[in-house]
Amino acid sequence: MVKFNRFTLANGLRVIVHEDSTTPMAVLNILYDVGARDENPEQTGFAHLFEHLMFGGSVNIPNYDGPLQRVGGENNAFTSNDITNYYITLPSANLETAFWLESDRMLNLAFSEKSLEVQRNVVIEEFKQRYLNQPYGDVWLKLRPMVYKSHPYQWATIGKTIKHIEDAKIEDVKAFFKKHYNPQNAIMVVGGDVKTEDIKAMAQKWFGQIPPGEKYVRSLPHEQPQHEERRETMTAKVPLNDVYIAFQMEGRLDDSYYAVELMSDILSRGHSSRLYRSLIKEKQLFSEVHAYITGSLDKGMFVLEGKPLDGISTDQAEEALWQEVERLKQEEIPADELTKVKNKTESTMVFSEMSLLDKAMNLAFYELMGDADDFNKESARYLAVTAAQIKQQANLIFRKDNSSTLIYLAERVNEPVHIISE
Repeated sequence: MVKFNRFTLANGLRVIVHEDSTTPMAVLNILYDVGARDENPEQTGFAHLFEHLMFGGSVNIPNYDGPLQRVGGENNAFTSNDITNYYITLPSANLETAFWLESDRMLNLAFSEKSLEVQRNVVIEEFKQRYLNQPYGDVWLKLRPMVYKSHPYQWATIGKTIKHIEDAKIEDVKAFFKKHYNPQNAIMVVGGDVKTEDIKAMAQKWFGQIPPGEKYVRSLPHEQPQHEERRETMTAKVPLNDVYIAFQMEGRLDDSYYAVELMSDILSRGHSSRLYRSLIKEKQLFSEVHAYITGSLDKGMFVLEGKPLDGISTDQAEEALWQEVERLKQEEIPADELTKVKNKTESTMVFSEMSLLDKAMNLAFYELMGDADDFNKESARYLAVTAAQIKQQANLIFRKDNSSTLIYLAERVNEPVHIISE
């Protein structure tokens, strides 16, 4: 159980405080309710580009990292299709430095052609290294547009194309900041060796005078249910063939989410999971095989992925994956197998309550979904899942007409012919 207090400033900034006197440290986590799904289809990659720009300095603090390092702090951030999250960890005695830094860049981020050019080049290089020049790196650039035909989840957080980043203009960047980076679009969590009354005073001092910004209503295209099988096969410079089968599933806020996540764990969590035991150990068809979900707020993806061993065709590999999910559709999970995977999930939830940063990020995300206190109710929701519910979800999700299959074929290079003369 993670205890916390909450309050909201007049400008709309929601603040959650988790007091933990067992540590000398503190964390300040700010979640902005903006992700890649909020981008213009012709200007994708902006949410991620902005994550980089936020470390380029503000009007009053040109060097963001310098002051933080002097007080023993560390910081980082991440962008997803749904959110952008920034966090600072530091000794609690120096917490006000974190308030100073975060409030100044929320209010006075420095916009300059130089900063934009620097960060644009960083993101372009990341695009090339992680997505274009790395084996299988472009999988999400290809798989997402197969699964999503109207929802902006059809592009990855890095964006559709490098050109969108190359063409980013300073006025576009400023407009994105004004729309999304304001108090009423943010949730701040402060945890560690802190007192709520002190945090109230600091929050008011550093964030209270920031204008709330204009509230906008998110209106995203709804992704229609899939009713036809989609397939694509490509030959690429990859070391091994690879098979991806993606299925549409309901979003993170749907009641079915808990059964579906447990189903992915039954298939692919650890060496006792079904896919590992059956397809790697027993049948020896794959070198590696996985099942996972995206956990997206809107309609998500359930993905099966495996690299077949030499001598195993992609058709054989694909058929083996389908056989495993057919078992889930036909037979209910035995009680002991379901209990085992529930226990693993419960232990993961317990461990997430031990890390100060994990607690802060979870409280922010659950507050975004509706109520930070739901974080304390998650274990019970997983434990309440029945075998019948898992079987029901398997039949709803694992259908050929709900599948998008992407096959990577390893490019075969002709081996040189060696002629031996007598």
